[in-house]
Amino acid sequence: MEEQLQQIDAMRKAVLAEVGRVVVGQEEAVEALFIAHLAQGHALLEGVPGTAKTLMVRSLSAVLGLQFGRIQFTPDLMPSDIVGTHVFDLQSGKFRLTRGPIFTELLLADEINRAPAKAQSALLEAMQERQVSIDGERHPLGDLFTVFATQNPVEHEGTYALPEAQLDRFLLKVTVDYPSAEEEDQVLARVGADAGTSELSPAQLRPLLSKQHIAGARSLAARVAVDDKVRGYVRDLMRATRATPMISLGAGPRAGVHLIVASRWCALLAGRAFVTPDDVQRMLHSVICHRLVLAPETELDGVGAGEVIDRVAAGVAVPR
Repeated sequence: MEEQLQQIDAMRKAVLAEVGRVVVGQEEAVEALFIAHLAQGHALLEGVPGTAKTLMVRSLSAVLGLQFGRIQFTPDLMPSDIVGTHVFDLQSGKFRLTRGPIFTELLLADEINRAPAKAQSALLEAMQERQVSIDGERHPLGDLFTVFATQNPVEHEGTYALPEAQLDRFLLKVTVDYPSAEEEDQVLARVGADAGTSELSPAQLRPLLSKQHIAGARSLAARVAVDDKVRGYVRDLMRATRATPMISLGAGPRAGVHLIVASRWCALLAGRAFVTPDDVQRMLHSVICHRLVLAPETELDGVGAGEVIDRVAAGVAVPR
């Protein structure tokens, strides 16, 4: 298994390096998205405009060799615009299915919070069961189907907050921050005298992975050991979020499952065949924070979900 772990580590480094040809910095965010796809989960990216969220997703899709689709969420978006609908064909005299953009392998749901709940709910079945129902007929999407959704954390006019049921479907929430000064210098240095305002194109990136590579990695991840003490630690963390007065709605059982899954991939990409409490702690914010509903007094005090989960985790014994 040691040789396989080395191959996984080489795969991770190659993917990050290739994406890095177009996306400057943001390695932690790219790795989190990589984990979400490998773990057959979905990710919510949150960041202000201009921080390369869309470029990051398109670049990763190109490097992973996935079919890419994009839906721009708007207030007038209808569920049929996402999943498709049956259209009457005058020549044949029959209805035929016109598939929507959701029929792809990697779907970018851009500015997902700009569409009302009716449109957002069209993703629920797809994200949970990897299928869509159109006029009572089920259509599979495949085990490579992944949703990467983006939202702007500062602009709230004309937006609709994602319901808890929708948020709980996301394995990870990835916060995309501004680049460092050195990284911003690199971004500016890449702009040539006649380059205009266009970004570097992901089309220049090489696809590095095949479906067989991804299937092999998933098979190996299933063999990553999770000790009973680590499972107990995850359970105690989840239950602690439900017991603190700082949180109105704590993490549910699905959150614990997702935390173990993400921790497994964190361990595997670090070259280990077993999960440690450090893996759990590293993935804790990304997996849990977006699922919590803070108590009103906590929000009035200006305490964010990240700080709350840190306080909760500090009171949970770490296994040795």
